[in-house]
Amino acid sequence: MAHPPQSPRLSEVIRVRLTSAFTPTQLEIRDDSALHAGHAGAREGGHFHVTIHSAQFAGLAPLARHRLVYSALADLLGRGIHALSIDARLPS
Repeated sequence: MAHPPQSPRLSEVIRVRLTSAFTPTQLEIRDDSALHAGHAGAREGGHFHVTIHSAQFAGLAPLARHRLVYSALADLLGRGIHALSIDARLPS
């Protein structure tokens, strides 16, 4: 079984994917993995928080915005990303 990518590299992969998919005006990625050390799921991947502001979220409910973000990162979920919290907004 392949090991998940290291967190600094994975943060960069997340950044590239979300930048490409959404052309955000703001993008912050916080790796909270250290806060979950020892948690059973920590072996399955990292814990991340994403704040993203994009005009592509116009007219979408929060759940639909989250689904788009999850879709952009789908192949990383469970294979590098164990938990992902999302704050998806329109540009201010």
